[in-house]
Amino acid sequence: MDRIQQRILEEVAGLHSVPEGAYNLRADGQTAGRNTTAHIDIVGKEDGSGIDIRVLAGTKNESVHIPVVLSRSGLKEVVYNDFYIGEDCDIVIVAGCGIHNCGDQDSQHDGIHRFYLGKNARVKYVEKHYGEGDGTGRRILNPGTEVYLEEGASMEMEMVQIRGVDSTVRTTTAKLAAGARLVVRERLLTHGDQKAVSHYTVQLNGAGASADVVSRSVAQDASYQEFNSRIVGSAPCSGHTECDAIIMGQARILAVPQLEANHLDAALIHEAAIGKIAGEQLIKLMTLGLTEQEAEEQIINGFLK
Repeated sequence: MDRIQQRILEEVAGLHSVPEGAYNLRADGQTAGRNTTAHIDIVGKEDGSGIDIRVLAGTKNESVHIPVVLSRSGLKEVVYNDFYIGEDCDIVIVAGCGIHNCGDQDSQHDGIHRFYLGKNARVKYVEKHYGEGDGTGRRILNPGTEVYLEEGASMEMEMVQIRGVDSTVRTTTAKLAAGARLVVRERLLTHGDQKAVSHYTVQLNGAGASADVVSRSVAQDASYQEFNSRIVGSAPCSGHTECDAIIMGQARILAVPQLEANHLDAALIHEAAIGKIAGEQLIKLMTLGLTEQEAEEQIINGFLK
């Protein structure tokens, strides 16, 4: 990797050097590094469209890093990554994509991730999107995520996109068996004329299954955000979805929470709140010596933390 790619890698995966454990590094459409461990195997798909990650049952306290970096203007790719997590695992998966585009052609990465978690497996999944570059070409990211949780399995997803990405459509679907649990925390900031759309569909199919899908976002300038969240309860289960957003300038935000109860004991809740920064918050910080812009940044950083 060159210096630009290494810097972007730090932004999306927090990596300053080659990570410990299993990893697959992808740069400009090619594998830039790969490592497997005794418990985690990474194999390229035969058609070259992505990788398969297999984690042995009982694996704990290990991590998998699979970041993607694009630094060539005009590059467009679709990658399919499948994760097979054995029973009773407890691991961390760090993904994400960064695009550096200084050219006049659009750069685009569509990453499709499918997770199959065995009984009582636990996964923390971190996905960060980042864009930079002073070219006229757009930076486009369209992640697709499918989650299948067997009995007692749980997955915590942290989805982050702070500035830099011109267009994104995030599509996430999940199916949960009995006792399975899904937690999603989305953090998003758009500015300029950027557009960000999120679709979440969670099916609670087993007794005791639960889901908590929360988005916190800030829309600045003339950007547009859309949050669609649908929770379907088809068993005695519990589900919660929430959108909490700050709107600024000429931005637009659409929040569409949906609930579908197909069982008498499906307990489902949705919440949505969109509003501007409160004037008293700005005044309080400005009395401490901050400018109005500094006060706004302080509030936004705290809100998205």
